[in-house]
Amino acid sequence: MPDPSDVPGGRGGPGNRRGAVRVVVDPEGPLLLEGPVEIELPDGSTACSDRFMVAVCTCRRSRRYPWCDTSHRRRTRPGAAPGDRTA
Repeated sequence: MPDPSDVPGGRGGPGNRRGAVRVVVDPEGPLLLEGPVEIELPDGSTACSDRFMVAVCTCRRSRRYPWCDTSHRRRTRPGAAPGDRTA
């Protein structure tokens, strides 16, 4: 299998460090990582996903932690009117 840095448009393309992985930070939601990924958890266990994009929970509300299950959407913003939710 070719190294991604050797493939046109691969993750290691021009301007990227060899083997660089793209991470998208969303202040209202999870971290989006280009997969496949392997995450080492605080207890030493490992969570693996072979999907092309994964959402990693940052609010710790997910029932599928470390994977995001959109539980962050159920919280309300501080100072928001009752019934007002984040999207």
